[in-house]
Amino acid sequence: MTKLQDVLDEIAGEAAGASDRGVVAHYIPELAKVDPNQFGIAVALPDGEVLTAGDAATPFSIQSVSKVFTLSLALGKLGDSLWARVGREPSGNAFNSIVQLEQEKGRPRNPFINAGAIAVADLILSGHQPREAIGEIVRFIRYLADDDTIRIDERVARSETEHGDRNASLAHFMRAFGSIEHPVDHVLGVYFHQCAIAMTCHQLARAGLYLASQGQNPLTGAQVVPAQRARRINAIMLMCGHYDGSGEFAYRVGLPGKSGVGGGILAIAPGIASIAVWSPGLDLVGNSKLGTAALEQLTRQMGWSVFGA
Repeated sequence: MTKLQDVLDEIAGEAAGASDRGVVAHYIPELAKVDPNQFGIAVALPDGEVLTAGDAATPFSIQSVSKVFTLSLALGKLGDSLWARVGREPSGNAFNSIVQLEQEKGRPRNPFINAGAIAVADLILSGHQPREAIGEIVRFIRYLADDDTIRIDERVARSETEHGDRNASLAHFMRAFGSIEHPVDHVLGVYFHQCAIAMTCHQLARAGLYLASQGQNPLTGAQVVPAQRARRINAIMLMCGHYDGSGEFAYRVGLPGKSGVGGGILAIAPGIASIAVWSPGLDLVGNSKLGTAALEQLTRQMGWSVFGA
């Protein structure tokens, strides 16, 4: 693993000296306060080893990276019947666009745009109060990461709630079409709190390891999701994980991945590793600028692209 650690150190060193770091998300005021001069990367291997560089022990708001875990949880509850409510196609539009939602009669294009994730939160809420559903999501992520210290950043959750008019519009629009069954404020309460979960790169890489291991936790042998479902989640991550920048990410990095406007990205090298990278500055479509560059460099040097070395 000497080469891998050397590559991570090299990537972190270059990130530390980067001048163009992107712009932190400003539409959620708490995220606007985050220091952009931070960069962390962690690679979790199936044998349990986690290699890190930079600020890999600094917690950050995972935001839309949480959608990978809520999709896994909802599929465990509902199976493939979930797809009657949410599509599986790339959107080609901004993550919070309402235009496509109107054209397609309230059925979100995929579970990783905001409308799709709100619909998934509605499904997880079935039979629960919002607090119970939020607790179930946090417990699932703690289980995946084997870390009970993972928590919700309540300041970020409050900031999202106070400035969540766009998401509320999406939710009300879907409810008008019958795509959401629960009260909008309950669904949004779940959604805002899942996005406000704070994790480190080390924790996030560890939590994603089941997707690199055919749905199994390689350290305990527990089957988190069936192998076929893990492959399909990875496929959706590859096609839809970076909103209208998904094609560019696949072109440059060549791995399934899911980004968040907190600057985090979870990427999966199937059969090899789960990778988490974080740098708060975003590019024009809302993905971590340095994080994407770091993953491009990592896959190039390690030959980890799913499309070949």
